[in-house]
Amino acid sequence: MRRFAMMIALLLFSGLLHAALKVTQLQDKLEHPWSLAFLPGEQSMLITERPGRLRLWQQDKGLSAPIIGVPQVYAEGQGGLLEVLLAPDFADSRRVYLSFAEVGENGKAGTAVGYGRLSADNRRLENFRVIFRQQPKLSVGNHFGGKLAFDRQGYLFIALGENNQRPTAQDLDKLQGKIVRLTADGAIPPDNPFVGQADKGAEIWSYGHRNPQGLALNPWSGVIWEHEHGPRGGDEINIPQAGKNYGWPIATYGINYSGLAIPESQGQKVAGTEQPLHYWPVSPGISGMAFYDGKRFADWQGALFIGALAQEALIRLTLQGDKVIAEQRLLEERGERIREVRTGPDGYLYLLTDSSNGKLLRVGLTEKS
Repeated sequence: MRRFAMMIALLLFSGLLHAALKVTQLQDKLEHPWSLAFLPGEQSMLITERPGRLRLWQQDKGLSAPIIGVPQVYAEGQGGLLEVLLAPDFADSRRVYLSFAEVGENGKAGTAVGYGRLSADNRRLENFRVIFRQQPKLSVGNHFGGKLAFDRQGYLFIALGENNQRPTAQDLDKLQGKIVRLTADGAIPPDNPFVGQADKGAEIWSYGHRNPQGLALNPWSGVIWEHEHGPRGGDEINIPQAGKNYGWPIATYGINYSGLAIPESQGQKVAGTEQPLHYWPVSPGISGMAFYDGKRFADWQGALFIGALAQEALIRLTLQGDKVIAEQRLLEERGERIREVRTGPDGYLYLLTDSSNGKLLRVGLTEKS
């Protein structure tokens, strides 16, 4: 009887007793979609496809032809066209930011970010301007990061992978394995932590990151949260603070894919490095991050949703302030790699699945009888 009561309490806690998931497929035939952004005042959104296409999706018209004016991308390995993000003043400026993998003269690649003006008919991205380039270019197709987020002060945060070159995440003269902070036009804020320090990148906000795949503004605290892939184990969530070291590769909860220890690792907890807010001993392959502050579904209020690529699920984390107090796996039965998660202006969750026939899904709750 006591066990049954505990099960009922768990169901009440998770909301499953009162509601079930309702998943609606809105679009398929997307080639490895990576990111989406909602256009204001319309039932429409911009979607990136990793091979290099930016598309408009509209509720009544479906998927557009590729938007003209997107920069050429390095579409090798994990590289290509990555994040799409609207400027905070998009309603006036029509400014759209893109992150993408860009090849250099040495044949290797790095992450770049720029913006252009979306035309009134949504068909062209005009006067595209690159405002940031990861230096040096070291990637042969791995660990680009590429997630973007604005904070409430209008600063642009860019999450950068270490290009599968582990030690560079600790090198402050390189932009691998870093989160950088810029103005909306790409300038370096004077209060960045390493401004004026020799041999340290003035763009850098935090360091010691492996391959960030989630970046979002917490709507309740007003600070940026980040998550990243570990190697074999050790996917983690962080709240990156100015000048702090988040450990990779000297501090990690993961091991190498071979089963051996990370060569540079000094343990899971290392002096001078920050512990993750939350980590997974077995890597889900986390991707996308959306805080739920919508008003449509009360059961989801205060939750954090994260996609899982390797474990093919939608992860729901219950938060208490800055602590994760419960975890739930959703959509496991679908067997689809979840690349992106966003909270829509209508209060539904919107997901992108990662495949050559990727899908746009709308997820909500339906009351059970």
